[in-house]
Amino acid sequence: MATVKALVIAGGGGGGKDINAGVGSAAGGAGGYLYEATHTVTAQGYTITVGAGGATQTSTNTVGNDGNTSSFDTMSSTGGGGGGARNAPNGRAGGSGGGGNYNGGTGGTGSQGNQGGAAGTSGNLAGGGGGGAGSAGNQGIAQSNGNGGNGTANSITGSSVTRAGGGGGGAYSTDVAGVGGTGGGGNGANNDGNGSAGTANTGGGGGGGGNGSIAGNGGAGGSGVVIFAYATNGSDGVSDSSTGGTITTSGGDTIHTFNSSGTFTVVLATATVNSNFLMFM
Repeated sequence: MATVKALVIAGGGGGGKDINAGVGSAAGGAGGYLYEATHTVTAQGYTITVGAGGATQTSTNTVGNDGNTSSFDTMSSTGGGGGGARNAPNGRAGGSGGGGNYNGGTGGTGSQGNQGGAAGTSGNLAGGGGGGAGSAGNQGIAQSNGNGGNGTANSITGSSVTRAGGGGGGAYSTDVAGVGGTGGGGNGANNDGNGSAGTANTGGGGGGGGNGSIAGNGGAGGSGVVIFAYATNGSDGVSDSSTGGTITTSGGDTIHTFNSSGTFTVVLATATVNSNFLMFM
């Protein structure tokens, strides 16, 4: 039986944009995070979809845009939820949920990650942070907007990398903007600044836009990524003549990284006769 390690992360959700006085904008949630240490493959070409992050939100009082799905074979990760805004104060559900906005907006739920943080309910109404793969987004409290939830670390590429952090909530005027979660979450902005985008190919959520006299845009979500690894010596049943993505090696593994959609063509390791038994070459 041939197997690979597989990591599939969707695009992060975008931050919201809110122009109401005394209100911070909510952040986007991280893209869904799926990892399988042993995924069975056969000799064929697999279609790989890498989801884009939710686009920058430029319309005032409008919820952030959801991220897009990434997929491989039976693994499908859901895009992160967009951050809330006055016209839709609850954060959107997604792989991880977007933060809540305005007076008591709730964070969106996470199906493959964590919930977004709720909005503040006193003082300037702080926006919630987006949920991350590793932890929930933080609630906005008075003049301090919610930080994004942290992502999850994985060593599939041979070194530990944290991905899928939630975005930080945007702030009203000079209030304290939320910080993006570790793993590519974008920082929130204040005083009409634009929220930072989630880092590309991490599935990080976008930061909420700042809000003063004109309001900044919600940051875009970071695009997703799909990664495979298998033993270079063929002991996993997969030959290193397999193709697709950017191919590297580390610690005895061959690694295929897809930063954009493509095809992963699996070639099985050939079995040859050696004495009276078969061994993979």
